[in-house]
Amino acid sequence: MPVYEFRCEDCGGDLEVVRPMGRTEPPEACPSCGGSRLRRRWSRVGVRFEGWGFSRTDALLPEDRRARRDYRELKRKAEEIAES
Repeated sequence: MPVYEFRCEDCGGDLEVVRPMGRTEPPEACPSCGGSRLRRRWSRVGVRFEGWGFSRTDALLPEDRRARRDYRELKRKAEEIAES
């Protein structure tokens, strides 16, 4: 479940709330001051793509240095692991 951040407009306090996906309404009251003017905050989140298989990372290498993968062999190994 995602963590949503809220800021109280009365006291300036920050609050994090764990809620089901898409349920972004603010809590009823600020736990610090009891105020009801809570506003959702938006945070920057860094995403890092590592490893092979991401077009974003694969495009950084020249064509001749990109890893070649035998996807049939990878599928066979994944099925072998799943069976055990």
